[in-house]
Amino acid sequence: MRSGSLLNLGLKYTVFAIIAISINIFFQELTYNIYTGPFVLEASMVCGVFVGFLTKYYLDRKYIFFYRFISLRDDFKILFLYILMSGLSTLIFWAFELSFDWLFEARYMRYVGAIIGLSIGYGLKYILDKQFVFVRGD
Repeated sequence: MRSGSLLNLGLKYTVFAIIAISINIFFQELTYNIYTGPFVLEASMVCGVFVGFLTKYYLDRKYIFFYRFISLRDDFKILFLYILMSGLSTLIFWAFELSFDWLFEARYMRYVGAIIGLSIGYGLKYILDKQFVFVRGD
C-alpha cells in the first residue's frame, strides 16, 4: 500500500472513530438524562456501546475494509467475529470510563475516560479486524 493511501486510510479510520465515539457519548448522555432508575450508569454505557458498535461496524465494513458479503452465512460469520473483537475494545473502554468515574466522581471526567479508552480500543481493534475479521478465506 502506498504511503498516501495509507495516510488516507488512517485519516478516514480516525474520523470514523471520532464519529463512533461521539455517537457513543451522545447516547450515553441521552440515556442518562432519560432513564433515572437503578443501574443508570450501566444502562447508559450499554446503550452507547450498542449504537456506537452499529455505527462503527457499518463504517469499517463499507469504507475501511471495503468488505462485500458473498452469502448470508458469510454475513453472520463476519458479524460474529467483529463482535468478538469488539469485546476486547469494549473492556478497555469500560475500564477507562469506570476508572475515571470512580477517581474523579464527575460525569464529564467519566466521558474523558471513555474517549481515552475508546481511542486505545479502536486502535487495537483495527489491527484485530484486519488480521482476523475482514479477511477472505477463499
